[in-house]
Order: sequence, then C-alpha cells, then structure tokens
Amino acid sequence: MTTQRRFDIDWLRVIAIALLLIYHIAIVFQPWAMFLGFIKSEELMEELWKPMTLLNVWRIPFLFFVSGMGVYFAIRKRNWKELILERSRRILLPFLFGIIAIVPIHFLIFQAYYKLPLGYSAHPAHLWFLGNIFAYVLILAPIFFYLKKSENGAFKKKLAVWMSNPLGPLSLSLLFVLEVILVKPQVFEMYALTWHGFFIGILAFFCGFLLVYSGDTFWKTALKWRWVYLGIAVGMYLTRWFAFDLVAPGYLMAMESVTWILAIFGFGYRYLNKPSFALSYLSQAAYPVYILHMIALHAAAWVILPLNWPVLLKFLAIIVFTGLFCFVIFEFLIRRIPILRPPFGLSAEFKTKSAPRSPAFLTDQV
Repeated sequence: MTTQRRFDIDWLRVIAIALLLIYHIAIVFQPWAMFLGFIKSEELMEELWKPMTLLNVWRIPFLFFVSGMGVYFAIRKRNWKELILERSRRILLPFLFGIIAIVPIHFLIFQAYYKLPLGYSAHPAHLWFLGNIFAYVLILAPIFFYLKKSENGAFKKKLAVWMSNPLGPLSLSLLFVLEVILVKPQVFEMYALTWHGFFIGILAFFCGFLLVYSGDTFWKTALKWRWVYLGIAVGMYLTRWFAFDLVAPGYLMAMESVTWILAIFGFGYRYLNKPSFALSYLSQAAYPVYILHMIALHAAAWVILPLNWPVLLKFLAIIVFTGLFCFVIFEFLIRRIPILRPPFGLSAEFKTKSAPRSPAFLTDQV
C-alpha cells in the first residue's frame, strides 16, 4: 500500500473542525437555538444563516470522508485486531469519557443559564460523531481488510481507471442520492442521532476509504477538475438559494454535498500538501478541541450574551473566548498531563517538540 505523505488531508480536517466551531457559535444567534440545546441570544443574526447553509450540506459528510481515509492509512500497519484495539482507545474511550465527563458540564451550564432543574441522563450530544465512527469501523473492517489483501486485484485496477475520469468521483453522488430517496430525511442537514446521519455517514466513510484506496488517479482527477467541481457546487448552491429558498429537494442537496467535497479535496491537494510544525500542533489539538468546544461555547455564551454590547461584537467575542478557552485547556492541561491525554484521543506520551508527521498517522485519530 502506498506510503505517500499526505499533509493536505490533515490540514482539511483541522479547517473543517475550525469551521464546525464557528458554525456552532452561529447557532447561538438563530431563533431556534434552544431547540438544539444551545443558549440563545436575545439579539439575533439571522443573516448569518445563509452562509452557514453553504457549510451545512458538506461539513459533516466531509469529516466522515476524512475519517474513512484515516482508516485506510491505519490498516497499512495494523491487522484487524490491532485496528479495533487502536480505535477503541482513540474513539470509544473518548466517546464514553465525553458522555460521562464532558457532555454533563455543558448540559448543566445550559440548565443553570435558564434556571431549569439540574439533571443529566447519559447523552452523546455533539459526540454522536464518534459513536458513529466506531460503529462504522466495526461494520466495515472485514471489507477494508479484504480490499487490503486484494490490493493488486481487478477491483482496484478498475476503480483506479474509473477515478481517472472526471465523472468517476462525481458518480459517488448517486449513492448519496439513493440514501436520500430510501431514508427520506425530513431535513437533509439533520445528521446527529438520526438514521439519515448514520447512513450518509457510513457511505461517506466508505467512499473516503475508496478514494484513497484507488491510488493517485483520484487525486490527479480532483486536482485537474477542481474548478469544474467548484463551479458545479457553487451553481447548485445558488440554485438552492434562489430557486428553493435554501431548502432544495434532498437529492439535489446530496449531489451538491459531493461536489463541494470533491472541490475541497482538489484545492487542498493543490495548496495544502505541505508539512509544517503548525500542522503538527493543530492536528494534535483538533480532536481534543472538538470534544471540549461545547463547554467553552456554553461558558462563553453565559458570560458574554448578557453584556450590553452590539450583537456582532458578541458573536466575535464568543469566537475568541471559545478559541482561547480550548487553547488554554489543551495546551496546559490535556497536552501536558499524561492521564488526561487518552480520554481526549491522544497517546499518553507527551513530547515538547516533534517533527511534522504524515496525516497517515494523524488523520486516524478521528
């Protein structure tokens, strides 16, 4: 199996998680924030939602794609028992720890802010993503290891040829269209704790694995046709905006999602496939920040929303507060205290300095 270093994949994962934080903060300023368990600002910024809907259709499927790619890298040096053990340590442990120690804190902040009775029952909240990923590993491991053993077989050769055609990657959208037709989600963007989220996630996870498994042909195609994929994605988004008031039929949103993802991979491959110490640090920080960020966000909302500030300043201040809170907790506690590292998906060993590592190792953290 290829050992090519791929820094762009991990950069894209870091960027996607950063966008996730901003997306969640934008929810605070929407009228339906409390319905999703977010503290709601009395002053709204509903104009934020139109750019947020651009992210909505691809941000979660994209992370599932990247996670599937991470499994491809992981099985290069592991058998199936080692993969399950490693995924239990890096995914199942943080998932269970989060349900016990992270989710209750931001639930209690929400309850205290609204003076509700304090209480908690086990709930994955934003960590549902980890539960899905672990399930996908268990379900798809036999297929992944079969493909690993037959890497020189006819399937991979045909897949590589098909991915050399610009229609090859686009054809993946048909799987996502089929999912929408069969599952019939009421809201395409409702991924958390829904059957739609589970099935679209497993499709994206499997497709992410296949894209890397197909070899260099996919990346060359994504690079060559990135502007076309981007043009299709932008055109479909504008159609959704002006023709459907942002709520297009699910099959169109599924196709738009895949074209955004293909364009992102193409541009990432062109501009982000470079090592750096910033990448090494941010790649390590991304997973703990994802686990921790809802506590920071709720705390920021509690402190900042009551202030007599302009609403735009509150939005920016919550972004800064959330980012700084996560940085301080990660840098001075999680990163440096060995016992805290495994529950946040990190190895127990702490190194003050390290050379940039390949995303072959880094993307398999999530």
